[in-house]
Amino acid sequence: MTQNGVSSFARACIMGCPVSHSLSPRLHGFWLQQYEIQGEYTRREMKPEQLRGALAELADRGFAGCNLTLPLKEPALDLMDKLDESCRVSGAVNTVVIHEGRTTGYNSDGFGFMESLNAQYPAWDGGCVVILGTGGAARGIIAALRKAGAKRLILINRTQKKAEKIVEDLKLGQAEVAEWKNRAAALKNTTLLIHCSCLGMSGQPPLELDLSSLPKTALVCDIVYRPLLTPLLVSAKERGHPVVEGLPMLLHQGRLGFRHWFGVDPAVTTELYNEIATGVI
Repeated sequence: MTQNGVSSFARACIMGCPVSHSLSPRLHGFWLQQYEIQGEYTRREMKPEQLRGALAELADRGFAGCNLTLPLKEPALDLMDKLDESCRVSGAVNTVVIHEGRTTGYNSDGFGFMESLNAQYPAWDGGCVVILGTGGAARGIIAALRKAGAKRLILINRTQKKAEKIVEDLKLGQAEVAEWKNRAAALKNTTLLIHCSCLGMSGQPPLELDLSSLPKTALVCDIVYRPLLTPLLVSAKERGHPVVEGLPMLLHQGRLGFRHWFGVDPAVTTELYNEIATGVI
């Protein structure tokens, strides 16, 4: 028996190491209950050397797929039967769909960010976009912004060569790379500032950034969601900037896998945000 092409009892999970901190089981569990779907979403501690066998086991047991977190996202690239373009752009897999025993890898970073951005601040201006930090999710976000029509891109990273490599890999053409020491000055004409590094995250060093050169009309985004309102967003709000929080990006990212595994494109609502926010430490 199937519903929308999906088994009447579908199973998915998240794998990584560590994985106990993940909010994904709470997120997918909320949607499963809300839509009265017969299914389950669990977590599995998994090391990179175990991943090939684990994926095969999931396929054998009829799982619809899984999410992958660190340190599995890059090793998974070579283990997929098929890769979505989002994986080629980002260089990582964080969502796996299993159909008839074959795996397809997706990366939800760009999708999740753009859906969150458009939901929280649909009037965003891509005239001059500054990306602060070019690791992790930045590649997918940059590619999605370019596709959405962002005109001028300025990339800033503590290791400048990493930013330059993204410009080369993504064929960004006229994109600019600014030195980390000049990050404050690079904000002069910014319409959209996006923070993509781990700085300012709970347990990490602070992000030191002087916002005095940032135009008052600029939108400030932070993909960090621990804490929910980062020091960058607090400072930006005090200066009167509109801000976009990081947690909604995670919520929208979850939609990509959920609709493949369980046959429903779930809604991101205030009720959902409040439920998941209680799990943020």
